[in-house]
Amino acid sequence: YADNELRDEVLKSKERYDNAYAELEKVNKELEEYRTKATADDDSAAQKEEQLKEDNAILGLTDVTGKGVTITLEDNKNASVSSTDMDVDISAFLVHEIDILKIINELKNAGAIAISINDQRIIPTTSIDCAGNITRVNGEIVGTPFVIKAVGGSFDTLERPGGYIDYLRDYGIGVKVQKHNNLTVGKYSGVINYKYLEEVN
Repeated sequence: YADNELRDEVLKSKERYDNAYAELEKVNKELEEYRTKATADDDSAAQKEEQLKEDNAILGLTDVTGKGVTITLEDNKNASVSSTDMDVDISAFLVHEIDILKIINELKNAGAIAISINDQRIIPTTSIDCAGNITRVNGEIVGTPFVIKAVGGSFDTLERPGGYIDYLRDYGIGVKVQKHNNLTVGKYSGVINYKYLEEVN
């Protein structure tokens, strides 16, 4: 009887051990699944954070610092009504909004992620208007010289022959291009109309 009782106890202990081992195996498997999921979540979170940073840069919500370029535009100081051909409009020797827009487009095509004009950050809803000798960016008056900053992208071809900067120089427009290893384009300081952003996007 004692042997049978002992055998029953051993069998019960083994059953408890087997059950505990099975439970441990189950917990370890679940833990591994959680680890895998956590790692995947970390990758996803990192990607989402990177995308958020990029979106904030595009919207102008954050300062952006990195390798960049500064382009300074000035009217042709030597041009006057008396010094130009009567058939040539003196305004051709001045910097206009179309010139600024074309430079900005070249910077965007070069991969710029943040651009400003006289520290006015360019965002998707930015307007650049010229009336006479007054130029407004984001509704704020800016004057010559126009200092355009851009961060991100590759700007090696900006001064290529036949490019827009080359064209401006042919008219005597003052164009100075400087590259920087550590340039900051400040964030947009105005109020963003998100409803308008949804409509234009």
